[in-house]
Amino acid sequence: MIQDIILKAINGGIYALLDYLGAHVLTCLVPAFFIAGAMATILPKEKILKYLGKNSPKYIAYPLSVVAGLLLAVCSCTILPLFAGIKKKGAGIGPAIAFLYTAPATNLLAIIYTGAIIGWDLAISRILLSISFAVIIGIIISSFFKEEEEESKELVSKLIEEQRRMDGIDGLPLHKRIIKRLEYNRILIFFGILFLILIVGAWKVFEGIRVYGLVVLVASLLIVVKYWFKKEEIKNWLVETYKFFKTIFPLLLVGVFIAGVLTALLPEKILANYVGSNTVFANLAGVLFGVFMYFPTLVEVPMARMFLNLGMARGPLLAYLLADPVTSLPSLLVVRKIMGTKRTLVYSILIIIFCTISGLIYGFIIS
Repeated sequence: MIQDIILKAINGGIYALLDYLGAHVLTCLVPAFFIAGAMATILPKEKILKYLGKNSPKYIAYPLSVVAGLLLAVCSCTILPLFAGIKKKGAGIGPAIAFLYTAPATNLLAIIYTGAIIGWDLAISRILLSISFAVIIGIIISSFFKEEEEESKELVSKLIEEQRRMDGIDGLPLHKRIIKRLEYNRILIFFGILFLILIVGAWKVFEGIRVYGLVVLVASLLIVVKYWFKKEEIKNWLVETYKFFKTIFPLLLVGVFIAGVLTALLPEKILANYVGSNTVFANLAGVLFGVFMYFPTLVEVPMARMFLNLGMARGPLLAYLLADPVTSLPSLLVVRKIMGTKRTLVYSILIIIFCTISGLIYGFIIS
């Protein structure tokens, strides 16, 4: 009897791993790791973060805080020291909270992985709602809690270096001017090609031209990297990509295996009885589970897939996916030290309310 249970559990874990390691998932994750590595090393993050200060207009600070969170691609643990850092340097509480919320909630790898194994409807809903919640929660908290008067450094945009690089271009022949301007936009072109590789590799729409498209795009990427990037930049990019892979991929394998084991052992209808319908209780239960449990980066996605297989409705599933990456009991304790008990309590309550309502509305829409 015990041997049968163990064998069933192992088979469930192995089956989940084989399904996870399918070509479709790998064509999503491999480019995503390279993009995450590039975001960590090539993007000039300090130029984005310096505009989050208290003196910055809201129409600049909030969009940039969201963009910064999107581009940093970090987990809920890694974001805490960054949040503390920008807060200490004078960032307004609203943009700082938007930054705190966005980075783990819109982790590029997690969004792509969600779309690949659960569905792009949930992935797109997840990123759009997360961005909206980040801004709304930031504005609410900054309105309710007036910050102490502190002296903030004036934030001035410095474009001297870029201007120097542009000097002399007008005197060059047309073809050389085009080449020079392309070089100045190398980061945009570089990331554009990386995202095209991701899109062609991930979306089923490109099934017929996938191989040819990937060959052309990868060749273009190699040319751009060879001629427009220094060896040190390339090395840092590849090293950071490997660090992401080494840190995250083993955890993913463990998480997928555990999810497969639990799926094989738990009764099929166990979740269906409690969160199998789109009710307030079911959505609230999904949110609270996400808030109080802690999973490493991306592991919430195979767990969500397991919940779906066991009968969890898609509304509560979205509510769980919205809440889980953003906050956990350990992270809330750290946030409390940074911005105080009252703000942390309001922050947590707002997350619970917004995620619960979103799951409920989403469930009604798809039903």
